[in-house]
Amino acid sequence: MVLAHVRADGERVAVRRALNRRLVAAAALLAATLALLAPSLATAHDTSFSYANLRWERERVALEVTIHRDDAAPALGIAAPESLMAASFLAREADRLAALVTSRVHVGSGGRDLVWSVERVEARPDKHAVSVTLASRVPGPISHLRVDAALFPENTQHETFLNVYAADGRILAQEVLTASHVGVDVYAAGPEGVLAVLATFVRAGIHHIFLGPDHILFIVGLLLLGGTLARVLRVATAFTLAHSITLALAVLGVVRLPGRVIEPLIALSVVYVGFENLRARPGGTDWRTRIAFAFGLIHGFGFASVLREFGLPHGALAWSLLGFNVGVEIGQVCIVLVVVPLLAALRAFVPRLAPRAIAAGSWGIVVTGGFWFFQRVLMKG
Repeated sequence: MVLAHVRADGERVAVRRALNRRLVAAAALLAATLALLAPSLATAHDTSFSYANLRWERERVALEVTIHRDDAAPALGIAAPESLMAASFLAREADRLAALVTSRVHVGSGGRDLVWSVERVEARPDKHAVSVTLASRVPGPISHLRVDAALFPENTQHETFLNVYAADGRILAQEVLTASHVGVDVYAAGPEGVLAVLATFVRAGIHHIFLGPDHILFIVGLLLLGGTLARVLRVATAFTLAHSITLALAVLGVVRLPGRVIEPLIALSVVYVGFENLRARPGGTDWRTRIAFAFGLIHGFGFASVLREFGLPHGALAWSLLGFNVGVEIGQVCIVLVVVPLLAALRAFVPRLAPRAIAAGSWGIVVTGGFWFFQRVLMKG
């Protein structure tokens, strides 16, 4: 019995020793593997990125683009990225590297790209990167620059961190440019920049109104019942005030509502206005001012989604919001100036036909808004 216990204990000790030997061997193998991989792990370039620093002076624009060697080498057909860190090798590849940058980074104004001259190409061993410094003379003061950078379009994960500086060192813009966001508009500091922002966003507001049939139909629906000039102005002012409030709140990030909710609600606002026109009776209460304000809040979120996609200059946010609102108002005034005289002429010259025309128009608004609603619900769903 005692002999059996001794034999069992001996077997357990032997098993433990064998297991320990295997663990020690595995640990040694792992340590050796890590030692071999350590240099490559230390310099691994897991994330593809580059830096672009643009300095915008009155008569000169300078651009420094810094690219990781692991991104630059494949694009140039160089087998060993670390060779770019050698001054002699980089000097031979400088022209090709500069050509790569100038062909994929575009800075322009007034629809024309700046023409670059290469100032220097140098290695940045501390960053495992190479940098290209470019400069361009500007013929006169400019108030707006467009920067587009698609350095490595074949790599959809590549990011370019862009900083734009004024001559005094102030940051005018900071953006991360990606495959889905390749460019940004930058505006100068001072009065020239403000005027450029206003001009750009007033045009954007006008453009959006005339390309947004739901907004146009909603406004037309509010105008179908006619009324005095003062009454029409109250309706238009209520709509303006409401969408200005939610536009500002949404753009500033205070309130955010998803497009899949807002777009169907805008369509329903069109349907509602059409039905209210059909329910209205001569001499009844004019509901349009309240409706214009209530649904104007919803339309403001729709405007905001467009404005965010357009891109807002961080240094002139208030001016861009003002310009866009002014553009929307100009568009609305154009609609009012066309629709109101036509309706007035219809009532004056064909009084019997006017009620039928208004009813037909209201039913058209209801049907169209209903179609948009179901289309948007199905598409978003």
